[in-house]
Amino acid sequence: MARVQAGVTTSHVPAIGAAIDRGQTETDYWRPVFAGYEFSKRWMAEQRPDVIFLVYNDHASNFSLECLPTFAIGCAEEFTVADEGFGPRPVPPVLGHPELACHIAESLILDDFDLTIMNKLDVDHGLTVPMSLLFGQPTAWPVKVIPFAVNVVEYPQPSGQRCFNLGRALRRAIESFPEDLNVQVWGTGGMSHQLQGPRAGFINSTFDQSFLDRLVDDPDALCQIRHLEYLRESGSEGIEMIMWLVMRGAMGERVREVHRHYHVPASNSAVGHLIVEPNS
Repeated sequence: MARVQAGVTTSHVPAIGAAIDRGQTETDYWRPVFAGYEFSKRWMAEQRPDVIFLVYNDHASNFSLECLPTFAIGCAEEFTVADEGFGPRPVPPVLGHPELACHIAESLILDDFDLTIMNKLDVDHGLTVPMSLLFGQPTAWPVKVIPFAVNVVEYPQPSGQRCFNLGRALRRAIESFPEDLNVQVWGTGGMSHQLQGPRAGFINSTFDQSFLDRLVDDPDALCQIRHLEYLRESGSEGIEMIMWLVMRGAMGERVREVHRHYHVPASNSAVGHLIVEPNS
């Protein structure tokens, strides 16, 4: 049977991808950001999964306000890297696992979660930056990926509780797949940041650090955070943290924290990163 091996969360700041692509990771500004992922790269080399179920949000690369699903799962063999206005990032195409993806889609839909099935999907920095942070710049990604897009762009977004419950159902789906696979669940986006308006550049490290603590020890409390509280405490884009709750729901009741990294600022955003393993 397939199993949930570990969970990873990380910010997916687009400027991080640009720094990698331009060879700027060792500059004074970026060095502290990337230093926090050195352990993660070593851990990944030792704990490399067969498949990553990667929760992210699209940034108008594949979807638009004309068609914006709440949850969308990529079921294709391969996913093209999107051109976000400056050409596609110089990273390999993302290879999917359609058998597991279709199994998960069926299981979640029959568990009363409405999903949009994507047999063609262009993936943007929301997915490729986390991959680069933990795998570097290989000529081919060493794992298969199931992209799972969540609407955190247009109100109403799903609640944290719904994302957490989806993660629980996701674990059941993975564990009912008959093939022997190690699967990691990644939640990306966040932490506190705001890109526009009078509070552009807003960062709330106190909220972020508390979120990281509770993600490990008290996820039920995080499930009660309302959209307006995210807006007030973590900026207009802080709502992306609900995607981390999908990961946490898939980990079971208790987790063991393997690694934590937090740094501000990174292109007017807070960077957060966790690795956890199920402990139940």
